[in-house]
Amino acid sequence: MRHEAEGPGNGTAPELLTALEAILMVTDRPVGAHELAEGLGVEEAEVSAALEELAADFDGHRGARARGFRLARAAGGWRIYTRAEQHDAVAGFLTAGQSAKLSQAALETLAIIAYRQPVTRARVSAIRGVNVDGVVRTLLMRGLIVESGTEELTGAVRFVTTPAFLEAAGLGRIEDLPDIAPFLPEGDEANRTGEAGAGSEREFGIIDV
Repeated sequence: MRHEAEGPGNGTAPELLTALEAILMVTDRPVGAHELAEGLGVEEAEVSAALEELAADFDGHRGARARGFRLARAAGGWRIYTRAEQHDAVAGFLTAGQSAKLSQAALETLAIIAYRQPVTRARVSAIRGVNVDGVVRTLLMRGLIVESGTEELTGAVRFVTTPAFLEAAGLGRIEDLPDIAPFLPEGDEANRTGEAGAGSEREFGIIDV
């Protein structure tokens, strides 16, 4: 299709510029002009010109304010990136709250994963007796746990702790976790030893919450 309206820059149609901007804002990889042209149903040369115009606009050419992001060529395509000079601002935002203390629910969930790993979300929920989806997302975001394969029978994702957890806990290795057996109720031996798929015999039993 052809665009009749002209934009303020090189005569590019405004709707093409906004369409490209929207696509590039959500893509997680560089996208080539040919692929964009095919997807939008326009000529590749028209897309290439529009991309150059967008890049100039983002850079603040023609008296416009420079954006906090830029459009650049990479790996044979185009992608939007934050500006290098905004690194500190972005990093500060993304890490805000990372030093904040974990909630009691997060600590309990992390402890279960540490002693039961590799363990599924469903198993952690069963032990705590509550839904742990939100807490698991928090622990993943903090880099304290990661996904580690799936359970053979159910296909459920399993989680393990990370080196960041060891560092935060002051441990050299996961085997250095303290033995919690003395703190479990008597007769709870089955909950602290030898569950299939567990990473250690020093396992987490039932936490009272």
